[in-house]
Amino acid sequence: MLAAAFRMGSYLHEHRIQLVHAFDTPGNLFAVPVARAFRTPVVLSSQRAFRTLANRIDRHFLRIIDHMVDAVVVNCRQLEKHLVEDEAVSPGRIRLCYNGIDTDTFFPAPEPRPELLRDAALVIGTVCALRPEKGLDTLAEAFARVYKSNPGLRLVMVGSGNMLPRLESMRSGLGLDTGWIFVPSTRTVAPWLRGIDIFVLPSLSEALSNSLMEAMACGCAAIASRVGGNIELVEEGETGLLFEPGDAASLARAMETLIAQPHRRRRLAAAAAQSIRTRFSRETAAATMAAIYDSFF
Repeated sequence: MLAAAFRMGSYLHEHRIQLVHAFDTPGNLFAVPVARAFRTPVVLSSQRAFRTLANRIDRHFLRIIDHMVDAVVVNCRQLEKHLVEDEAVSPGRIRLCYNGIDTDTFFPAPEPRPELLRDAALVIGTVCALRPEKGLDTLAEAFARVYKSNPGLRLVMVGSGNMLPRLESMRSGLGLDTGWIFVPSTRTVAPWLRGIDIFVLPSLSEALSNSLMEAMACGCAAIASRVGGNIELVEEGETGLLFEPGDAASLARAMETLIAQPHRRRRLAAAAAQSIRTRFSRETAAATMAAIYDSFF
């Protein structure tokens, strides 16, 4: 670790680097102290998840790092609020830059569903890491409620993680062996998203979700839990629907609404895709970040 720090410091000094921007927790803890030690003029950190998910030691040191940087870049307003109210970061030290999506890759397109979904009348799905904070048991319970009266539905979860054995057990326990499909993590996400009619992000904790943005960009009708940056991406009744985190009954009602109202589902999906194209493109994010960098010189 010490050798790596000296290599980085030597590079900064040799090339007269004027700005270092560390990317999220591991980078913040390593790069910020090194950049400061080698007197880099401008040093920024990034915060892209709520610190309630960090371990106690990392959270302690991140609070120290907050006082070493010129600014902390966050990717949603809810993270800004969290840093100010829970981490005592000065509001003047925070900069906002939303994530940007590659809209040349993620866009609506008519194409056949992936083979595993070909027999579905309607597909409800999500793409995420299979971790506890994603609230996937809420989605499973809600889907079980709507599946009873809609046996042509399919639930697909694309992703890998330590919750897979628990979720597989839930699938059997809820009687969803033929209705619920698991797909391992893949780099080729867009075809799966285009095969999903209703995308659900049931997270218990979330900053600004790339998966939700990508799904909206691909023309999915979105339902998301009312947490973190989800409420900045999904405008209730305009670009999607929101529900209270952990509330399977509320999520089931939202799903039933979109299942029963195909015209509304398609309207929300089109508005969501347009919102991502105009507000959350990669080009927009790059321009915002460039403006943040320029403000220090």
